[in-house]
Amino acid sequence: MGADSTISKILRQIATQDVVEIFESSGSPGRAAALAHFTEQYGFTYGEAHRHGHNKSLLTVFLYRDPRPEARAREAATIAAYPQAGNGGAAPGLRPGTVKPLPEAEGAVAVLKDRIAFDVMGQAAEPRQKAIAWGMLGITVLMILITGKYLVALGTGVVLGGLLLGGFKLGEVRRKKLARRLEAAGLVAVRDEHGVQRFLAPGQQLPGHANPFAG
Repeated sequence: MGADSTISKILRQIATQDVVEIFESSGSPGRAAALAHFTEQYGFTYGEAHRHGHNKSLLTVFLYRDPRPEARAREAATIAAYPQAGNGGAAPGLRPGTVKPLPEAEGAVAVLKDRIAFDVMGQAAEPRQKAIAWGMLGITVLMILITGKYLVALGTGVVLGGLLLGGFKLGEVRRKKLARRLEAAGLVAVRDEHGVQRFLAPGQQLPGHANPFAG
C-alpha cells in the first residue's frame, strides 16, 4: 500500500472514530511509530500495541482521541496546515510521499517506537504467555516420551527449557533498557490489571477507559 493510500485510510478513521488502529503486516515498529506520530497530530494519543498472527509477525497499534482543549487545538491547526494530506500533499511529520519521519519528528517517533516495543515485549512477558510457552514445552517432551525415546526427551527438555529461560531473561534486560529511556523522555510508569508495567503520557490513564485522559 502506497503512502497516500495508507494516510488516507488513517484519516478516514480519524474523521469517524475515537479509536484509530494502525495495522502493520510487516510488523515494523518504526513504520508504525511514524504513522502513530502522524495520527497524534490530529488530536489522538498512543494507547497500546499488540503483536498477533502466525509467529506474532503482525503488529497493531491503537490510538485514542484526546478530548483535552490542547489536543483539539492541535487537530484544528493540523487540518488547516495540511489540507491535501493523503491526496498527494504534505502530511504532518512525514517526508513527502513516504511514511518516514521528517528530521524534526524523529525524536518523537523514536519515543513512540520505544513505547510500542516496550508494550509488545510486555505482552510476551505476561504470566499467561509464559505458562503457554512452558505448557507447549511440556507437551513436546511428553510426545517424545510416548515414543519411548527417554534420552531424547530429556535432552529436548533441557535444551528448550534453557532457550525459554534465556529468552525471558533477554526480554527483561531489553525492557529495562527501554524503561530507562521512556522515563528519561518524561513518561510515567504504571501497572495494568495484569501487573504488567506500562508507560503513559502525564495525565493519561490506561487504555480501556471511555476517556483515557479522565481524571
